[in-house]
Order: sequence, then structure tokens, then C-alpha cells
Amino acid sequence: MELYHYYEAERGPFRNLSGLNRSEARLIMEELRKDSDLFASRRPDGYMDIRRELEAKARAMFIQKGGMPVLSYPHYMTVGECAWIKEWYRDGREIRIPLGEFAESSISFTYGDLFPTMRYKDGKPYRENVYTKREIEELIARHGLPQQWNPDGKGGPERYIEVQVWDDAVLRNYMLLES
Repeated sequence: MELYHYYEAERGPFRNLSGLNRSEARLIMEELRKDSDLFASRRPDGYMDIRRELEAKARAMFIQKGGMPVLSYPHYMTVGECAWIKEWYRDGREIRIPLGEFAESSISFTYGDLFPTMRYKDGKPYRENVYTKREIEELIARHGLPQQWNPDGKGGPERYIEVQVWDDAVLRNYMLLES
């Protein structure tokens, strides 16, 4: 199984707003909002506060399941290809990394993007939870990959399985390759 990371070619891979202080993140968000070609330009005011709250919640849930995050906030990837995300960028690029390169204690998963997974109230059994590798494999066997059964988003907000990478040791190798 491969994990994918999508990014804007001009900015490079594994750039993360959560790693910035509030004023730095706010400046970048303002810059992104000016560029209507980018998906990130549509994010509402308060986005970063909600994001940090959800990341803290996901981190705490992952630790309860035996995860050992090194980072305070995750880098994001998807399980399998999701071409729709590449469209978020003017010059979208992707990096593929085999799942086996990551220690299981360093990655968590949500069935769908972290935001709708933790906030959307529709009674689906995989909402409001973070999963381990073993657990997500069971969910995939049961429900399939959202990008296959819901490519257009008409079946709900889940369009991919998100991976939260809590240790950037593996990612550093790929950042260097892209430089």
C-alpha cells in the first residue's frame, strides 16, 4: 500500500501551517486567500484554531491507542492515490511513500479528512475516531477506499483516507529528494 502527499510545486512538500506560530500562519492564510486558484483560498476565518484543536484531539486519541507521536502536529498524506486533491493546486505534485517505511507507532488514520471525520454528524460508524494501521486496514476491507466509492463527494464528505504522520524522520528523505 502506498501513501500519497500532494503539494504545490512552488512551495514544496510537507509544508505545514500548524508548525508556525499564530501570526505567521495568519499571514500565510491571508496570502493564500488572495489566490482563488488554490483550494486553500476558500478556508474560512478561524480555520487554524479549529485545525489545531482537531490535531490535538487526534494526537491524544492516537496516544490512547498506543501511538508514540514525536511531532506536536502531523504532516498529512492519503492512503492510495486521490487525483482530486492534486486539483487543489495550480501546479500540483505528488510524493508516494510505501506504508511499510513508517513505524506503526508514528502514523494514525481517519476515514476521511480530519475535519469532517471529527465534526460531521451523520451517524456513520467511522466518525469521530482515529485509527491505527491494523484498524484502518479492517475499515478498508469493510467499507473500501472513499476515493473509489465516492470520487465526486456525492456520498458524503469522505473522499479519501487521511494519514496523520507524527514523525518526520521518513519524510526528511523525501524532502531532500524534492529540493
